[in-house]
Amino acid sequence: MEELIKFVQDEFVATKDFPQFGAGDTITVYYEIREGEKTRTQFFKGVVIQVKGTGLTQTFTIRKMSGTVGVERIFPVNLPALQKIEINKKGNVRRKRIFYFRGLTGKKARIKEKRY
Repeated sequence: MEELIKFVQDEFVATKDFPQFGAGDTITVYYEIREGEKTRTQFFKGVVIQVKGTGLTQTFTIRKMSGTVGVERIFPVNLPALQKIEINKKGNVRRKRIFYFRGLTGKKARIKEKRY
């Protein structure tokens, strides 16, 4: 059954080619918003907290600070409204899911940048 699902996903579902990113990376996601008949592009820039799932069910969670309030948003990778993803910084973290990041403020909330 799993082989059949994988075959259908590979053949019929169009996947977009986004760069590889992981937890700790700072990314900007551009997505389309429809308001009535008008459409506009909006962006969401923040730190990736987790990447979850595989294939069509893959999602990623981004957290940003809006003033003093933390805002999180979950994006499915195969969302038709996603236009592009830009990687601003590669973060150096030890874990795949950095939920501890929610409780940090100030200088403690900094993530070291990966050196190449």
